Amino acid sequence: MNKFKAFVWSALALILLVSGGIADTLKIGHIAGRTGWLKGPALSATVAVDMAVKEINAAGGINGKMIEIIEFDSGSDPKQAALAARTLAQDHDVLAILGPFSSGEAKVAFNVAEREKIVMMSNASSAPGLTKDKEWAWRITEDEGKQFARLLKTFQEMDVPRKSVDIVYVSDEAISAVVGEKLYPFLLKKFGIEHGKPVAITYKSFDLAPQIAPIVANNPDMVAVAGLPENASKTIRELKRQGYKGRMIGSQIFADPNILELFGDLAEGTTFMAGFHADSSPEAKAFNDRFVSETNAVGIKKLGAHHTDAQSYDAIHLFAKVMKEQKITGSKSNLESERLAIKEGLKTVNFSGILGKNLCFAGNDAELPGYVIQIKDQKWTLMASHSPDPC
Repeated sequence: MNKFKAFVWSALALILLVSGGIADTLKIGHIAGRTGWLKGPALSATVAVDMAVKEINAAGGINGKMIEIIEFDSGSDPKQAALAARTLAQDHDVLAILGPFSSGEAKVAFNVAEREKIVMMSNASSAPGLTKDKEWAWRITEDEGKQFARLLKTFQEMDVPRKSVDIVYVSDEAISAVVGEKLYPFLLKKFGIEHGKPVAITYKSFDLAPQIAPIVANNPDMVAVAGLPENASKTIRELKRQGYKGRMIGSQIFADPNILELFGDLAEGTTFMAGFHADSSPEAKAFNDRFVSETNAVGIKKLGAHHTDAQSYDAIHLFAKVMKEQKITGSKSNLESERLAIKEGLKTVNFSGILGKNLCFAGNDAELPGYVIQIKDQKWTLMASHSPDPC
């Protein structure tokens, strides 16, 4: 009889374990962009995530448990990003979610985070105001408006010729359209710089000559380009082909070290903002070197880490820090309360990583540094830097 009771209690204990009483790992969802039109910049971010997880787990994990990433490929589609958020929250019981990548995806998926009451930390979206009035939507990114304002402030302080600026943007890229149609005109006006009517192109455009010709005829001091690297390169090449001699500028949308190859010798003088600079600290340099090696090993050619790669890496370490501080167990029975604890922990966290020291959040957006980069002698060179704003 005693043996039978012992068997029953053992069976009950096993059932409790399997049913979620105790978790073997701490699960973090990742809405990735392995396919779709954003595959170029988004795919390498998955390498950065893997790097961070390996480091944390090799050091013993969090509170004695390993991190487990549950990935869902959104295909760069906002609807799929929303589906990913629901699936990860409801079917996989993740504690928090990294992603989605783009502003268009985040705009939709953030609503799911609010309904499911789970922290969603976008690693790349930078359109202004995406987290406004949101409780569960967070971003470890810097606002495009703040970064472009820093660029214009640098031009002002250095008295760079800037009397007139024309604007070109890719209309079917959500973030590029917002920046080109609204952000650039607003900030240029704020800094007292004249600008022409923004010129729209599409990423499928084959011949840009008709759109670019009037800009070259205007001969502005600068042309502000809003587009991801490949489309920005098409615009810049056409500007140069038609003989434009002025300076091409941008926010952080095309701030990828790979533009050194994409733009080639036509990029000389191009000036833009970046949210990560490999030479900003020994830690940043070490990460950049490892990242280039890791990406090349899996067939992704990178000349250096994009700020979205660095943000993805630091986001995982940030989650790890908060989960450790909040003593997260991953127990299914505590899922709701532990998701809430992670959110509350983010409000007061002070985090140092490869993006910078003592970083914090204001209005659910990280306050990050900004680097003014100029292509000089076909090299990525630092023109000026801006410290993070206080929280």
